[in-house]
Amino acid sequence: MAKRAVKVVDKNIDHDVELCRTTNARVGSHTMQLLIREQIPFTQVWKRIPFYKREQYKGAKEICVIRTHQNQYSHARRIIDGMEVSYRERLMLHAI
Repeated sequence: MAKRAVKVVDKNIDHDVELCRTTNARVGSHTMQLLIREQIPFTQVWKRIPFYKREQYKGAKEICVIRTHQNQYSHARRIIDGMEVSYRERLMLHAI
C-alpha cells in the first residue's frame, strides 16, 4: 500500500484582514481599480444586509467588503487615504 504525501499548508494562507466596506457600487469599483493599478492583492465580497439592519446602512440591501493580506494592509491604506474625498467619505474603513 502506497502512502499519501502529507499536504503542507502555506503559512500565509488565511491572513486576510478587512480593508473597507461600502454600500455604493461605484465607490467599490473605483477602490478596486486603484488597488489593481497599484498591484495590491485583494478580495471583494458582496454581503446581503438583513432587513432589520438596513436602517444602519441607510436602506442598502448589500454591502461590498474589500479584504487584503495583512502584509499589504498599510500600502493599501495609503492608497485609500490618497483617494478623492468624495469617494473616501463613502467608505467605512477598518483599522487593525
